[in-house]
Amino acid sequence: MSEPDERLFFLLQRAAHRLRTTADRRLLAAAGITTAQLGALFAVDERPGLTQQHLARSLGLRESAVTGLVGRLAAAGLVAKRTHPEEHRAVVLELTEAGRGALDSARPEIDRFNAQARALLGADGFTTTAAALHDLAHWEP
Repeated sequence: MSEPDERLFFLLQRAAHRLRTTADRRLLAAAGITTAQLGALFAVDERPGLTQQHLARSLGLRESAVTGLVGRLAAAGLVAKRTHPEEHRAVVLELTEAGRGALDSARPEIDRFNAQARALLGADGFTTTAAALHDLAHWEP
């Protein structure tokens, strides 16, 4: 019997790519959005009035990447950009009805995806993996 592969970084990258491409395909079919767009919509839904700078921080992305992401979301009518009440150069983001509809359309697919992952890993494995990934995402080596 061969030893399990312990190249953690490689395995995380490979798993992330596989999961992202699968989730993107499913979300595009179900809701017309990608996983990156879904993350942004969730963040704006949770914190209406969020600035692009704060969105970048919450998603762990550079502001330049978020500028493009927000531009695509606004062009698709999923978020609205409003003038910030105190900072003249900043804008605040709000979810539109279409954005809320996209989230609603995505939720059954997210639930199905998680159910399949839970079946693969087992209930305890799913919970342990989610906790470990959360720790890794917040780790500062």
